[in-house]
Amino acid sequence: MLNTNTERKMMEPVRIFKTLADETRFKLVKLLLTHDLCVGALAKHLNISEAAVSQHLKSLREADLVRGEKRGYWTHYTVVKEKLHELAELLGDLTRLEPCLEGVCIKKLNSKIECRKEEEKMCDCKCEQPEKLKSKPEECTLEQIKECHGDQEHPCCGDAPEKK
Repeated sequence: MLNTNTERKMMEPVRIFKTLADETRFKLVKLLLTHDLCVGALAKHLNISEAAVSQHLKSLREADLVRGEKRGYWTHYTVVKEKLHELAELLGDLTRLEPCLEGVCIKKLNSKIECRKEEEKMCDCKCEQPEKLKSKPEECTLEQIKECHGDQEHPCCGDAPEKK
């Protein structure tokens, strides 16, 4: 079971993406990337109320996407670019994940990889006569294997299934 800190760290990107999913908050971030602005200026640029801007900024602050800096009477907001860089790096990492290869033998799969539902996984040799499969390949009886693959005991994985 994951501890609370690990769970929180894993869920942080999801929380940030949810925060950015709001169109107004996304526009605020875009504006703040080019200018340090106060609530009043942001409200004017987006043609919304200052109260609405304040509520959106609260969400952005809670997600550590923006920071406020007091300048005299006004608080000017800036984007925490490091947080955006972290998100960009995470998305880059996701794009570099290797796809699950179809036909990977279930016995050879890393248990941490869940490419598709168990019942959809097939052995890497792919059954030559899938219409004869009665259930999952790893549950086939010796008779079913011999019917599909001849005298080879278990051609896909190198070891015979349990006798039924």
